[in-house]
Parts: sequence; structure tokens; C-alpha cells
Amino acid sequence: MRVGLTYDLKSEYLAMGYSAEETAELDKEETIEGIERALHHLGYQTERIGHARALVQRLLNGDRWDFIFNICEGMYGDGRESLVPALLDNWQIPYVFSSPAVLALSLDKAMCKRVVRDAGIPTPDFCVIRSRTDLEKEKPAFPLFVKPVSEGTGKGIDDHSLVSNDHDFVKVCINLLDRFNQPVLVESYLPGREFTAGVIGNGNDARVIGVMEVVFKKEIREIYSYENKQNYEDIIEYKLADGELSRKCAELALNVWYATGSRDGGRVDMKLNAQGNPEFIEINPLAGLNFHDSDLPILAGLSGISFNELIGAIMQAAEKRIFKSV
Repeated sequence: MRVGLTYDLKSEYLAMGYSAEETAELDKEETIEGIERALHHLGYQTERIGHARALVQRLLNGDRWDFIFNICEGMYGDGRESLVPALLDNWQIPYVFSSPAVLALSLDKAMCKRVVRDAGIPTPDFCVIRSRTDLEKEKPAFPLFVKPVSEGTGKGIDDHSLVSNDHDFVKVCINLLDRFNQPVLVESYLPGREFTAGVIGNGNDARVIGVMEVVFKKEIREIYSYENKQNYEDIIEYKLADGELSRKCAELALNVWYATGSRDGGRVDMKLNAQGNPEFIEINPLAGLNFHDSDLPILAGLSGISFNELIGAIMQAAEKRIFKSV
């Protein structure tokens, strides 16, 4: 089977003058190489396509593939992750991972929380600040956690994200509105431990391959921020959860997976509330796949699943969904 790879290469955007934070969600060369090696090991032929504009040009030139392994994050707008899947749907070319609608939903964390909440899944109370005039509107009680509504990889999250008074709340929200030019998500702060669950499969075949706890090794403010994610080897220790807590986290993750219609593979993030029960924070149906430092491969490794096996399980789930094969 001939598999095309669509991705946004971090180095290309850095060369154009974008900052490390602006390109945080984009992929390193080693990530593409790792996915290619895994696909070759599994018997697939691969061809690099690149970003959305490269895909458009190739499609207009008449190029076609049996399957696309899509990890394009995009750079602009709240539909940036949906662009490549939408193009592929239009050309009727099958692809791995979620649909345009799901990727648009998950990128807007507030909209996603509304869907999850409507499905009866616990998530922190929240409001959305779209402009400075919204700062006077009703909001949940302090302490609050404040972040951009449509970013990933910890972008816009730092030690100032946890606020406990009106002065800091206004200051942080204004900074985020100006800096990211998008709404700000304001959530009731969950004081408990933080977990992420890896999910593979679709429908009744979806399964949690492991639940991983994010543990801080140093005496710092325990916020899984952009800076801490970039320096995780010095700051973070990842531990596999077990027992009843792992079961609760896995159940929540699968319920979110079903409620959002996510496909093939990804991650669900959650924290414990004051009663010690998990609540939904966000879902990543286009999870990072760097074999060395992305959460999903790290989680898989802790669960005894090699990177090749992880990519194989994702491909098998996608093929069964699309081609109705085992």
C-alpha cells in the first residue's frame, strides 16, 4: 500500500522567522523519519508530501495515494488542523486520524468542553473571554486556570496561568488576548494529580492502551506549561497509573472518545478534583508522534508497546474503519 505523509516541518517555519513557541506544535525531521521507519517496518511504501499547500499542488497535478498518514497541525486560524482532512475528503482519499469536524471541535477547547459536558462527562466549570468587555462578566470562583482557547503543546500556559484574584485575572487575560489574538478559556482550577490516557481504535473496538501520570520531580509550581514540556526530562517524570484510579481515568477517556467522535488514535487529558475523581481537561485526536519525547509514544512504551507497534495499531484501526477489514 502506498502511504503519503502530510505534516508541517518545524525547521521550514523556523527558517522563515517564526519563533520556537509559534512552531511548538509542528514536527521535527526526526518525527517524520521515525514514522517512515515504522511504516516501512510494517510493510508500507511511503512518500513525503509535506504541508497543506504542498498537498494541494500535488492533488492538482493529479497525484494520488492509497492512504494518507496525516499529522498536519497548520499555522493559521481555528480550522488549521481541519484543512488537510477536508481536502482529502473532497478528493475521496482515505486518511488516518479524525475528521475535519472533530479536529475543529477539539482545537476549540471551550466548544469541546460543552460537547463533553452535554454527554454527562465531568469537566471543570468554565467561561470564555472573547474581548476586554467580557472581563466584567460572571466567571467561576477562584482559583482559576487561564489559557488560550485554541492552542496546544502548553502554548500560552506558564506560572501565571493559575490566578487567585481579580487583578491577576484581568492582567493575564489581557496578555493572552493580545498575544494570541484568540479567546481565552477560564476554568475552575482542579487541585489534584494530572493524567493522560492513550486511546486506539474506533467505536466498540476503541481501547485505552495506558494511563500515564505527569509527576513533577522538582519543587516548582505544578503546571504542565510550555516551558516544562520543552524541558520535561529535567522536570517531569512519567509514571504508569494502575488500580481503581487507572480504571476511572480509562473510563472517562473512552467516554470522551465516543462523545467527540474521535478516530484511530489519540490522547485524553484529565486532572483529579478535590474529591480525587478525574475530570476532563482536553482531548488531542492529533497527538504528537515523536518516538522520543511525545506523550503518546512515551505512554505506549511504559505500557510495553513499541513505537512500531503503536503505529501498527493506529494503521490497523484506520484500515478497519475505512476498508472494513480485520
